[in-house]
Amino acid sequence: MPSNQRVALVTGAGSGIGRACAVALAHEGYALVLAGRDGQRLAPAADEIRSSGAAASVVQCDVKEEPQVTELFDEIRNVFGRLDLLFNNAGISAPAAPLEEVTLTDWSAVVATNLTGVFLCTREAFVLMKQQSPAGGRIINNGSIAAHSPRPDSIAYTATKHAVTGLTKATSLEGRRYGIACGQIDIGNAATDMTRAMVEGVQQADGSRKPEPTMDVTDVARAVVFMASLPLEANVQFMTVMATTMPLIGRG
Repeated sequence: MPSNQRVALVTGAGSGIGRACAVALAHEGYALVLAGRDGQRLAPAADEIRSSGAAASVVQCDVKEEPQVTELFDEIRNVFGRLDLLFNNAGISAPAAPLEEVTLTDWSAVVATNLTGVFLCTREAFVLMKQQSPAGGRIINNGSIAAHSPRPDSIAYTATKHAVTGLTKATSLEGRRYGIACGQIDIGNAATDMTRAMVEGVQQADGSRKPEPTMDVTDVARAVVFMASLPLEANVQFMTVMATTMPLIGRG
């Protein structure tokens, strides 16, 4: 690997936002490490990146499992020797349900992936970024519009995304002494498999169901690439990118 090769890790890279961002980063000259629970979904993403001439390594990893995260970062050390960018993108949601009907199992599953998984990857990235030469790097956390305002019947997802904001701030503070920058991108209604139902209609705060506009996922990728393109002396602490007319501001 060239001595000046930049290396990026994208979690949840097999589809949607993760895949789009991984491909965009590859076009910007990064070698990619693609992590996700489903290796069969990661393989086509890696093939697309390699077809553009960039390097791509696939690691099957469930970010909520500490041993698997440790193995992921061992693989990065062994193959690339460094990490310049971590995009903490992996996340799940629970079935929509009123607060009083949410099971502890569903709550715990969302917390484990959306919060603990981000922490585990961030912790391992800190260790590597501090040790490598030159030291330092950047971490971008995928927050969500839910980090600002909840949807109905989504308490677990909303709580974890608010918590990611706190994790982002703490990581940003602790990273200063090591040249590690950390920012957060909050995304609203990117057109992916997860948001396909929005075209048909989703529940609103007043109890009605209405279709909502979406935006192309490549626009999210462009935003992540911009955040990643800054020198470590500059940081986008928080960025919101959303479908312009989605019902977030005011009454929608």
